[in-house]
Amino acid sequence: MKKLLNIEYACIHGTYWMFYGIASSFASVFLLARGYSNWEIGATLAVANVLAVVLQPIAADLADRVKRISLIGITQIMTIMMMIVTVGMFSFQGKTLSLCIVFVLLIAWHTVLHPLLNSLTFKLEECGVHINFGVARSMGSLAYSALVAVLGTLVEKHGVTVLPITGEIILVMMMVSLLLTKRSFDQAKRLKKDSAGIPKAGADRNDEEEINLLRFIKRNKFFFFMNVGVIGLYFSNSILNNYMMQIVSAVGGNSEDMGRILSVMAFLEIPTMVCFDLLRRKFSCQAMLKAASIGFTVKIAICYMATSVTMIFIAQFFQLVAFALFLPAMVHFINEAMRRGEAVKGQALFTTMVTITTVFSSLVGGIIIDISGAKTLTFVSTIATAAGAAIIIATVDRVKTKGRAKSDHQ
Repeated sequence: MKKLLNIEYACIHGTYWMFYGIASSFASVFLLARGYSNWEIGATLAVANVLAVVLQPIAADLADRVKRISLIGITQIMTIMMMIVTVGMFSFQGKTLSLCIVFVLLIAWHTVLHPLLNSLTFKLEECGVHINFGVARSMGSLAYSALVAVLGTLVEKHGVTVLPITGEIILVMMMVSLLLTKRSFDQAKRLKKDSAGIPKAGADRNDEEEINLLRFIKRNKFFFFMNVGVIGLYFSNSILNNYMMQIVSAVGGNSEDMGRILSVMAFLEIPTMVCFDLLRRKFSCQAMLKAASIGFTVKIAICYMATSVTMIFIAQFFQLVAFALFLPAMVHFINEAMRRGEAVKGQALFTTMVTITTVFSSLVGGIIIDISGAKTLTFVSTIATAAGAAIIIATVDRVKTKGRAKSDHQ
């Protein structure tokens, strides 16, 4: 049962990130084919992420308060809603407001699902089975990598119609994975109840100190400044995710090349994420965050200097020491540096800064490409990323020192 539940949970992550390839990574490809300008594509992506920021706390509150519908049930409802909306990609031909709304809803709902899937890890563990989140997330990267590699070729040969078709198939797979996971979870929970008698109540979380965001920022100034650096650092990451088609086209590539590049980029996340626990034994989180900041900068700088598709391929190998290292290192660093009650808000602040970056880069990226082209966009991204890296490198050690000081006073 333990192995089965972990496999089914990994399948949910796999289908989730595969659909990300349809709704986000290939959004520019689809919308360009429908006649949208780069600025209009950027505005659509930005509105979608703003809507996601609004919907995320509503969905989280719904999951906490509504007892009649389980967390898996809410996820299933949202998956069905995405299946319905994806039909709009077939129905609305050409450049229309309706198609714009379809993408806004798809990307927003898909983004809202992310924290729900993360929370599902802990929900599933209520049945007494340990869920290996790192391996499940790695499988998401693997599934995404495999899909976008094939998808680029399919789009090049058969056109963008293959995107909504593939999207519907993936959503059906996701629904099946959710149904199977729910069945296994219910079975495991019954077994636990039968063997232990009365199920134990949930862990008491009264030891978490409740503080508001303003007080949190005052208490953790250097951490806040570090997260300002995250805005700059993740700027290039968002640009490469949203505008890879335009960047590849500028050096003579096509959608097939773009698919392969995104595939390599995602595949290279897997080794670092799977081996992260081993890396933590040899390196501190601060050291890994510094190394990852440099990795982000070098990666986008090579993309700026690229004169061929091959050079953009080469740049992706820095993903090993960029996003793949930064994300798990940041999550663990927050838990190490902060008190229990503050760690929750620390994770939320980091997530918010990443979302702000996505909104800002979506708007600015489209405008810059329309005015000056992809070369200028990668140059601006290099400057922004280098500035963000400098802020993080300058502040990360001071955050940790403050965390130790707080622990000493407890």
